[in-house]
Amino acid sequence: MMTVLTRYLVRDIVLSSLVVMLALLALFLFFDFINELGDLEGNYNIGAAALYVLMLVPGRAYELFPIGALVGALYALSTLARHSEITVMRASGMSTRRLLGAVTLGGAVLVVATFAVGEALAPPAEKVAERWKLSASGHDFGSRLRSGLWVRDGARFVNVGAVQTDGRLKEVRLYEFDDENRLRSIRRAETGEYDEQAGDWRLQRVREMQIAPDGSAVQRLYEMEFRWQAGLTPKLLDVLTLVPERMSLPPLMAYIRFLVDNGQNADRFRIAFWKKLTYPLSVLVMVLLAVPFALSHQRSSPVSVKIFAGVLLGVAFYLLNGLSQNMGLIAGWPPALSALAPSAIFLFAAWRGILWVERR
Repeated sequence: MMTVLTRYLVRDIVLSSLVVMLALLALFLFFDFINELGDLEGNYNIGAAALYVLMLVPGRAYELFPIGALVGALYALSTLARHSEITVMRASGMSTRRLLGAVTLGGAVLVVATFAVGEALAPPAEKVAERWKLSASGHDFGSRLRSGLWVRDGARFVNVGAVQTDGRLKEVRLYEFDDENRLRSIRRAETGEYDEQAGDWRLQRVREMQIAPDGSAVQRLYEMEFRWQAGLTPKLLDVLTLVPERMSLPPLMAYIRFLVDNGQNADRFRIAFWKKLTYPLSVLVMVLLAVPFALSHQRSSPVSVKIFAGVLLGVAFYLLNGLSQNMGLIAGWPPALSALAPSAIFLFAAWRGILWVERR
C-alpha cells in the first residue's frame, strides 16, 4: 500500500517533470517555428506553419521526456532537501531503499507516459503533419528527392517519383532482373493505385522495354493497366514518411520483415526498434540519476546549480544516444547494445552516485 510520504514524493516528481516539459516544449516549438519560416511557399503560409509545428508537439514531447524527467526530479528532490523535508522523512524512518522506491515509482509513471506518447500519439501526429505540409506547399512525398524513392521488391528494384497524399503513386519504374542478375525488363508507369481486394498495384499507362540476353531492347507501349504483385503495401510506403526512430513498433517490425525478406540491410531499423523499446526506460534512469545530485550537500548547494547540471547531463544523454546509434551502424554492433549503451552508462553513474552519497 502506498504511504503518504510515497504519494507526496511521486506527486512532486511527476508534477515538476511536467512543468519542466512544458517549458522545454515551448522553447523547442519556438525554434521549430522559426525554422519553418524558411519553407514558406504556396498555401504554406505563417498560419499553416504554426499549425504544422503544433502537430509536432507529441513527437517533441517524446524526445524531451528524459531531459524533462531529470530536471524535474532534480528540482523536486533538491527543493525538498533544501527545505529539510528529506531530512525529516529519513529521521521519521524512511530508509534510502524506501526513498529510492518512491522515486522509482514516480519514474515509472513517467515511463508509462513516455511509451504512450511515443506509440499512440507521436507517429500518427507526425504523419498528419507531414501530409499537411506537403499538401499546403503543393508537393508530393518523394518529389523533393532528386531520384525519388527506391525500394527493392524480390527480383525487382522499384523507383517511385512521388507518393501523393491519398496513397497513389506517380512516375513508377520497375527494373526486373533474372536469376543471374541481368536486367530483363524496365516498366514505366505514369500512375499507380493499390487494390485492397486483390492485394496488388494497378499501374496505368505502362511503357515496357524488354531486354534480350544479347543486350538488344524491344519497346512496347501499353494502354491498358499492368498488375504488379508486390510485397510493398501502402502501409509500408506510409512508414517511409517518418524516420525510423519516430515510427511506432508494429509498422517498424513489418518494415524490418519486408527488408529481411528482400535481402536488404535492416540494421538501422533494428536499432530504431530497440531504441523504441528501451527509450522509455531511459526516463526512469534519468530520475534515478537525480537522487545523488539532490541528496548531496543538501543545504549548501543552490537549486539552480543542480538544475543547470541536470540540463547538461540531459544534453549529454541526448548526444550520446545519437552517437551510440551511429557507432552501432558503422561498427556493426548488435542493435540491442547500440540502443541500451547510453542508458546503461547513465544507470551505472546513478548507482555509483547513490553509493557515494550513502557512504558520506
